[in-house]
Amino acid sequence: MINRAALCMCIDAPVLKRSLAVSAIVGTILCAINQGDAILAGETPVIWKVILTYIVPFCVATYGAYSACVAHSKMMKSKPEASEDH
Repeated sequence: MINRAALCMCIDAPVLKRSLAVSAIVGTILCAINQGDAILAGETPVIWKVILTYIVPFCVATYGAYSACVAHSKMMKSKPEASEDH
């Protein structure tokens, strides 16, 4: 089941910026590992693999933010009200 509030938070600018930064860093590292030999040899890397190399970390980072928002939302709903007995 999709939590709409968490989904809205994940498409907010700060989360998208963080996901894009993760994608740029991790994607570049993975691209160098997976396609580096072809690039250094002067060959054209397999474009669909390069694209996926950047899309996957973006999706993982965004899903991580979404699942954290859902978990936080569930925790806040199940948290008992503060006791007024002192």
